[in-house]
Amino acid sequence: MNRKWLVAALLSSALSTPAFAQDAAPAGDKAGRDDSIVVTAARTILPPSALPLTIDVIGKDSLDQQLAISGSVTDAVSNLTPSFSPTRQKLSGAGETLRGRSPLYAINGIPQSTPMRDGSRDGFTIDGFFVDRVELIYGSNALQGIGGTGGIVNQVTVGAPKEEGLGGRFLLQGTADDGFSGDGLGGKVAGLVQYKAGRFDATVGAAWEKRGAFYDGEGRRVGLNLTQGETQDSRTLSLFARLGYELSSTARLDLIASRFEMKGDGDYIALAGDRLTGVPTSAVRGGPPGESAQNRTESVALSLTDTDLGGGNFVSQIFFNRSRDTFGGEVKTQATFQDPALGPVGTLFDQSQNRSRKLGAKFSYERAVPGFEALTVTLGFDALVDKTEQALIATGRVWVPPSDFRSLAPFSQANLKLFDGLVRLAGGVRWENVQIKIDDYHTLASTTFVACTATVTTNCGLPTYGGVAVAGGKPKFDDLLINGGIIIEPWQGIRAYASYAEGFTVPDIGRITRAVKDGGIDIDNFLDISPIVSNNREIGVEVKRGPLDATATYFWSSSDKGQLLIARPDRIFDVQRQRVEIEGLEVNVRVAMPIDGLKLGVGYAHIQGKYDSDSVNPDGIVDTDLDGTNISPDRLNLNASYNKGPVSALVQTQFFLGRTFHGKANPDPRNSFGGYAITDASLRYQTGFGGLSLSVQNLFDKFYIDYSSDTRLPTDNLAYFAGRGRTFALGWDYRF
Repeated sequence: MNRKWLVAALLSSALSTPAFAQDAAPAGDKAGRDDSIVVTAARTILPPSALPLTIDVIGKDSLDQQLAISGSVTDAVSNLTPSFSPTRQKLSGAGETLRGRSPLYAINGIPQSTPMRDGSRDGFTIDGFFVDRVELIYGSNALQGIGGTGGIVNQVTVGAPKEEGLGGRFLLQGTADDGFSGDGLGGKVAGLVQYKAGRFDATVGAAWEKRGAFYDGEGRRVGLNLTQGETQDSRTLSLFARLGYELSSTARLDLIASRFEMKGDGDYIALAGDRLTGVPTSAVRGGPPGESAQNRTESVALSLTDTDLGGGNFVSQIFFNRSRDTFGGEVKTQATFQDPALGPVGTLFDQSQNRSRKLGAKFSYERAVPGFEALTVTLGFDALVDKTEQALIATGRVWVPPSDFRSLAPFSQANLKLFDGLVRLAGGVRWENVQIKIDDYHTLASTTFVACTATVTTNCGLPTYGGVAVAGGKPKFDDLLINGGIIIEPWQGIRAYASYAEGFTVPDIGRITRAVKDGGIDIDNFLDISPIVSNNREIGVEVKRGPLDATATYFWSSSDKGQLLIARPDRIFDVQRQRVEIEGLEVNVRVAMPIDGLKLGVGYAHIQGKYDSDSVNPDGIVDTDLDGTNISPDRLNLNASYNKGPVSALVQTQFFLGRTFHGKANPDPRNSFGGYAITDASLRYQTGFGGLSLSVQNLFDKFYIDYSSDTRLPTDNLAYFAGRGRTFALGWDYRF
């Protein structure tokens, strides 16, 4: 079917007639527009319907159902969100986007990203067992500070207990591949205990998981990315604690701490595939050199809230977060780490480690203006200090120099209700002030690569040695970021909105600074490290009446100095700063059927992105499609859920549609994407003593090459990964 006709048909169904609904939750709790829910990531207690934003909330039941199928919060978000990339099923989420741009992952509003050197591990910083709901805010915005150019994925952890005394939850789960291979077996055990006595409450929990090897739809072991890291063949330990005290009937103090560590077992080495014959990268028993890829994140936050302070709502939080991401390594793919001064070229082994520490504070106060209650105003201030470096731990060298980031940002938001709610006007400003400090440093010996040209064919694509000295500096940037929108709700449950919002983040400065190849560079005036300001515009319509819950949103965004990941011959990606424009359409429809408990759904997303390929002398004209490293494919989601009495069930299919990349830069035709479809299923029965669940990922055992592997590195046979084949998960959980 012609894509334009498909878009038109879906848009028509969303705006006029009931159609299949997108509700993957057994109880229909993917209720992003439920006005009884306060979306904390929006920095307001106003209902979602009062905001000119596309918002979804993945509730606990739906989240647990998706976690049983796929095992991670990132996969759960991807499964339920058509405009989110298909995940790589790896520890690294590099290239995974929301609406074509990187989302900001947060836990209770605490940013999990490392903006100075993006290790792309921010999707794995807490076990989903401790997550109560996931709040999604789509599109570029500065509500949570830096990083939200694609949107916000805020994981809200388990809340304080409501009942006096002792309570909690326990989970046992086992997983197996289709052939029940011994090394493919995995298991998880998790527990949470809560206690409340008067004004005091406490919650503590732990989750431990062992993941076995993954197998594809043809019975082969899925290949390992030993450098970036794996979720397969790994062990995870996640700890969580929350202490709370009610200072008054409206004020509360909370201390929340978490620790998450995932470490590869190191039982396999990669076995190269063959792209020409369609044989994917696999794995065989063996011990990779050095330490296995792993990540560790620790977080502590103290918050003070008062829902009736001077007639308004006060929210404050101070937090500390640190992460240590270790990347694996292989000598034969490490041209970048070679240094003739340390050993013969081709023999030197090394591996890198990202180290990041963040200290931050957030304050906001919201209330209706006395005497003019239709106007609600929010005032706030955010501060963040981040220190990041990337070291080479085998030889003690520095790859990315220690980089200090400081952000100070006062902000204000206003929401005006007119004509008894028929119209709302919303808008605000945020003044982002950023300083980056980098001391003098020297790049690695193998920084400079010889470019391939019509006249240079010998040794092209290979490094030369020597490195360059770079002068440090303290560049400062500031920008006044604005947002505004209008909401019209002519009838209850039917609304339309239009909005404009600016997002703000820094590029991956670590990739940029480590890749400097020319002498005489001074960080104080090096424009490539200037922030990314993205402009997001969207128009949306929502219908939520009776059995129908439908949304249709058209969005487009641009950034004059966007960020592109460009592959080098040594499998390492550098950053290029060029103009980027993205536009798309997302349609989601859910409907409750006449059969009690049955809901059907459809979701569709079309995203198109282009960039200015004239990197030397950019002309501001976007002329080439963004590739699979930088943008997701179009997608069609279908699902059916049933929830009545003790039984809940789900069947969902995701169609990732084919794509060919075109443009002035002549994208490699070998990176074209043929598309594939994956079906999952889940069944749960609530007994008198806990709930039993059986989930199946890739129900029909489809063999496919994942989107990321199929659309980049077209000659690399060690990065040609198949997706996971049919996988079973049997679980039992009990609440007390």
